[in-house]
Amino acid sequence: MPGVMDRADPCRFSERGRGVIKAMASYVRIVDTVNYRIGRVMMWGLFVMMGILLWSSISKTFFVPSHWTLEMAQFAMVTYYIMGGPYSIQLGSNVRMDLFYHNWSPHRKAWFDAFTVLLLIFYLGVLFYGGLGSTAYSLGYWGDEPVSYFFGLLTGSEEIGRLERSSTAWRPYIWPVKTIMVFGFFLMLLQAISEFFKDIARINGQEIGVVRA
Repeated sequence: MPGVMDRADPCRFSERGRGVIKAMASYVRIVDTVNYRIGRVMMWGLFVMMGILLWSSISKTFFVPSHWTLEMAQFAMVTYYIMGGPYSIQLGSNVRMDLFYHNWSPHRKAWFDAFTVLLLIFYLGVLFYGGLGSTAYSLGYWGDEPVSYFFGLLTGSEEIGRLERSSTAWRPYIWPVKTIMVFGFFLMLLQAISEFFKDIARINGQEIGVVRA
């Protein structure tokens, strides 16, 4: 069952400090649980890609080749990697080069992790904003203020224009996969903030995070 680890002495912190740690723990619990469940579902996306490519081979060999299989496999791969990204960040399964890190104390590791995750947050923020602009373009928006455009769509002051389509023979609409990418970037951004909160807690002698048996 999900829970929150809290191994620090509560007497170390003021009432306000305990409130901040509790708020961070609540955020971590919610974000980690959501991304964990999405990640576990996305694990099966590999079989979706395999099924599409298998049908592509069968149709080319025995039937009329399908126009949609290659591009659909690409869309499935994008969904698999992007939506599985937050779960990968949560598990710490990203590739890293470890020359000195393993010899450091837990406190020093927490400081270093907190610094590097801030760089990740900045990078994901740039990707998220760029993804918003690209998605707005796929919906027929030609301006340079995608946030205002999406707000306008919600309030009814903006309308969807000419939808972007792929240049292939199948010519699918592009906005669904771009929407998935933006949503994945957003979840990765939330997960990176969760990792930052965990590092801050470790710096202060606490350990917060979702526990699963």
